[in-house]
Amino acid sequence: QVQLVESGGGSVQPGGSLRLSCAASGIIPRIHAMKWYRQASGKERELVATITSGGNTNYADSAKGRFTISRDNAKNLVYLQMNSLKPEDTAVYYCKADTSWGFYWGQGTQVTVSS
Repeated sequence: QVQLVESGGGSVQPGGSLRLSCAASGIIPRIHAMKWYRQASGKERELVATITSGGNTNYADSAKGRFTISRDNAKNLVYLQMNSLKPEDTAVYYCKADTSWGFYWGQGTQVTVSS
């Protein structure tokens, strides 16, 4: 089983930055991609950023130019650097692993952007 634990969420003013971390532990199979999703209150969960095993990245339009996904394979960590945060970025952010055994989710970390 794969366990994913997110951290780094919190409250920040508009224009601020946060870096989210996702730590993978347990018996880790082949990981095809790591993804960050978010879910705002009353809305569906949406894909924010993806990084493949080959290091290719992809972003939602809302995240392009402001968010950066990266990974440290040696430490089984995935990061989401979020800059120029806006109130509409307020959500619970989830880490997801797409693996050869299936999909795994973390428990989420709250990000609140407010003045």
